[in-house]
Amino acid sequence: MDLENQRRVKEAAENYGGENVIVIFGAAEGEAAGLAAETVTNGDPTFAGPLAGVQLGLRAFHCVEQEFKSEVDSSVYDEQIGMMEMVLNVDEIVSEMTSIREQYCKY
Repeated sequence: MDLENQRRVKEAAENYGGENVIVIFGAAEGEAAGLAAETVTNGDPTFAGPLAGVQLGLRAFHCVEQEFKSEVDSSVYDEQIGMMEMVLNVDEIVSEMTSIREQYCKY
């Protein structure tokens, strides 16, 4: 997660309260999605950005997870994400994201 996006997420959590912020990712690999999710939950593991040492505990989901998918109009989902879902390792992504939420999410 780049430094500008870290700043934006931190600002949103400060302005709206962490309980009112959900972060959605679309990374192509489970490990990348997990690293980004860890950043918004437990803080930047590289200690390089605005979230270094900042444990926001935000809820984080990948766009292929059922929790997100069930909240989106199915025709829009199919048009925007459906093709991507067919080529990704969805099980790996879901496993990684679930692990991060279980470890670090506080909301």
